[in-house]
Amino acid sequence: MNTAYVIVTVFGAFMAAFSAASIFFRAKWVVQPLADYGVPRTWWTPLGVAKAAGALGLIAGLWVPALGVAAGIGLVLYFAGAVITVLRAHWASHVAFPLMYMAPVAASLVLGFAA
Repeated sequence: MNTAYVIVTVFGAFMAAFSAASIFFRAKWVVQPLADYGVPRTWWTPLGVAKAAGALGLIAGLWVPALGVAAGIGLVLYFAGAVITVLRAHWASHVAFPLMYMAPVAASLVLGFAA
């Protein structure tokens, strides 16, 4: 297993887990923008669960590659949806945030397929 792949995958999982925890603990710097973007409060916990499941899937993918691929694709789609949500809310200056979380997950997928 490629060392760069492992490092990037663990980092991507950490980022997704951190993002999930930020929603679970209702960190103001996360939930206030969600409210500003028009994301219903009833969606917040399921969105956190999706990110937490993706983080666990990335880690599991180190041993079961199909799980890692599925989790990676799911997280990339999740964060692409976040980019769309931010743009639809006319907060283009915030697009960097979901892209920052998406980048290591996308890199993990690329490195996984390259291995």
